[in-house]
Amino acid sequence: MISKTYTPPRITSGDFRTKVEFYEYEPVEGPEAGEEVKKTLFVSFAKIDEVWMRDLELAKHNGTLSDLTISIRDPYKVYVPTNKHLLKIYEAEYEGVVYRIKQVQPALQSRDFVKIIAEVST
Repeated sequence: MISKTYTPPRITSGDFRTKVEFYEYEPVEGPEAGEEVKKTLFVSFAKIDEVWMRDLELAKHNGTLSDLTISIRDPYKVYVPTNKHLLKIYEAEYEGVVYRIKQVQPALQSRDFVKIIAEVST
């Protein structure tokens, strides 16, 4: 039997308000070692969530209280986020903070979105 009640999706297009840039470091050319120059891989709008209360104990145990959950539209084959990439959030609260992707997973509610767990990069 078909249910007649409609449940709206948890994430909608109006939730994507924050600009996010995904990039990776490139090695510096020359005799000195280091990685400073960044290569932009993908720019998107995202929904940013802080660590949830249910995840707080796990975050305390791992020592990563500054984890973020970032939801973006699925870029399909244009960009595939991995744990080797970094991201920057263009918002006043996150200015000057670089995040490293920790985990990537498709959103279970809708396959149109990707959830990214990111931690502060040291």
